[in-house]
Amino acid sequence: MQLIGVNRSPFTRRVAITLHVYGISFQQRSLSGFGDREAVRSLNPLGRIPALVLDDGEVLLDSNAIVDHLDEVHGHDLRLIPTSGADRRAVLKLAAIAMGACDKGLQAAYERNHHPPDKLHQPWIDDCLAQVASALSYIEEQIVPGQAHLLLGRLTQADISAFVAERLGRAMGIETGARMPRLQALASSLAAQPPFALTEP
Repeated sequence: MQLIGVNRSPFTRRVAITLHVYGISFQQRSLSGFGDREAVRSLNPLGRIPALVLDDGEVLLDSNAIVDHLDEVHGHDLRLIPTSGADRRAVLKLAAIAMGACDKGLQAAYERNHHPPDKLHQPWIDDCLAQVASALSYIEEQIVPGQAHLLLGRLTQADISAFVAERLGRAMGIETGARMPRLQALASSLAAQPPFALTEP
């Protein structure tokens, strides 16, 4: 199995963490959607990371589809996203909010890093970062003090997604320690665990 993408991408790192949580052996090709565009497009016509190349050669695209496949094949009784019901909806909701925050953060980063200085639209950057902060604040409100995980009393995709979103938000200049202290504490606790530490960019 081969993971395509760099762990600076929260979407790629989310998949890498999930692979480690499930103890799946894999190789990683650290290709960037910008620096290695042609190589990435040979696997994904959109030129986006991550992609996961299965042992039989099938290529899975989009982090949501990839983690869903990993849950189905490797999750067994402790899937990171429950199979049905209210628990599934709760995990998917928080994961969607966290990964939506990542999407808005990367849009702001793209505006900053890939437009000429005289073409930057600061109101768009500010709006994207406001959406990131709003999403992280919502996740902060869901954290029960003293509990090690967001939901179900165990690690779920909600935790993994919140972790990568908090890391990106902090990198974008959002002071999570001051504004979302419970979320930063959760992320710091997870960062020390092997699946998270092994994927540090």
